[in-house]
Amino acid sequence: MRLDHIAYRVRDRHKTADFLIKCLGYRLAADLPEGFDIQFEDGSIAKCLVLEPSEKHLENAPWNTCLPFIDGASQEYHMPPEIFVSDGSNGSVVKSWVEARGGVGGIHHLAYQVDSVEETMKEWIEKGYAEFTTNEPLKCPELTQVFTKPSELTGIIYEFIERGKQGFCKDNVKDLMESTKNL
Repeated sequence: MRLDHIAYRVRDRHKTADFLIKCLGYRLAADLPEGFDIQFEDGSIAKCLVLEPSEKHLENAPWNTCLPFIDGASQEYHMPPEIFVSDGSNGSVVKSWVEARGGVGGIHHLAYQVDSVEETMKEWIEKGYAEFTTNEPLKCPELTQVFTKPSELTGIIYEFIERGKQGFCKDNVKDLMESTKNL
């Protein structure tokens, strides 16, 4: 299991992205430099940007590698997670979430890449770790995702994600956002 991405819901996605780019060295995702919009049935819109770490410069780069030391020992290195930043129009699930937090917003969820979303859901339910916002994982080709409800211990929503080469899937993002509408 590794941290896949951090998702922020904020008042101004461009200002937030600019901060993360200038201060933490992130950059707009090469395949989505303008981001994307999600239109909901009620007419509201969520506007999204995807940021990637500067270390993500090679096609199919591993998420973790072992760096050798002179004495033969090694240290595992994990690439920093991607960052997903969204804001929204009046009445959108994103803007409502931000307004409920004093108009600033913040970290909405932490996403962890797992070998099997279904198995992780089953384990967390059996052990009483969390409730989920949907009964089944959400699926797109080469991408499976699910959200927990906010943890009673940390207050954080956790996402479990299982991916092949697929980055983000607008249908899953929309369904995930809608699943948190009443949280």
